Amino acid sequence: MKALFDQVSGSCSRKVTTAYSTSFSAAVKMLDKSIRQDIYNIYGFVRLTDEIVDTFHDYDKKTLFERFETDLENALKDKISLNPILNAFQYTVHKYDIPRDLIDAFMYSMRLDLHKTVYSTPEELAQYVYGSADVVGLMCLKVFVKGNHAQYDALKVPAMKLGSAFQKVNFLRDLKADFEQLSRTYFPNADLANLDEKSKRAIVKEIEAEFREAFDGILLLPDSAKFGVYTAFVYYQKLLKKLKSTPSEKIKSARIRVNDYQKLQLFVRCYVSYRLNLL
Repeated sequence: MKALFDQVSGSCSRKVTTAYSTSFSAAVKMLDKSIRQDIYNIYGFVRLTDEIVDTFHDYDKKTLFERFETDLENALKDKISLNPILNAFQYTVHKYDIPRDLIDAFMYSMRLDLHKTVYSTPEELAQYVYGSADVVGLMCLKVFVKGNHAQYDALKVPAMKLGSAFQKVNFLRDLKADFEQLSRTYFPNADLANLDEKSKRAIVKEIEAEFREAFDGILLLPDSAKFGVYTAFVYYQKLLKKLKSTPSEKIKSARIRVNDYQKLQLFVRCYVSYRLNLL
């Protein structure tokens, strides 16, 4: 029965999420059960694609990526795939009518990671971030609003800002790995080999502005999604604050993180704020 295979596929996407991101998976658990699996399905697809271009250095990544693209195309067309991650993703795509242009934009940015290492202008970075992060926020928004087109249109910009802010926090946090292992420089007008406090402050200021725009949208999300998204928002804000207070030299030499105790404090505070209707 395909229903059993679909169930197994969803389990695989959930497993990928929990294995690769404890923080994100904790936030997903705070979404309403009715939408939780579909967010796992989106994340599983995004994570697997990203792994191809970022991790499999001992293999022909271009060939692997092209095979994956073909499998994705067939999954979307046939509404089934023997790859359980793609099978789960196509289910969510069709369930919520996720636009194909969002998927294409994501794959375009991921393909850039196969060969492009420097983003020297704000325009280049904006195009990359749109495909690698903004559209992921929009895919999730499709799930959050459950087909309500008016809500989707009203929340598109905040959802994109949130996706962009999350991505740029990750860029700053992972600066050492991106620069030393992948030779990538994402932020224009900043020499990452010699990142100074002035450059770091400019990057942080840009991210803070995106967080402010995103917060207005979080307040308007359906209750089924608001708590989980708010929790992720608060976690990334905390991570940004730590990066802001960390000297640029240390950011270049170590991966800054929020420890488990601080995460627990954040989750408790988010829960209290939500339950007391303080959002």
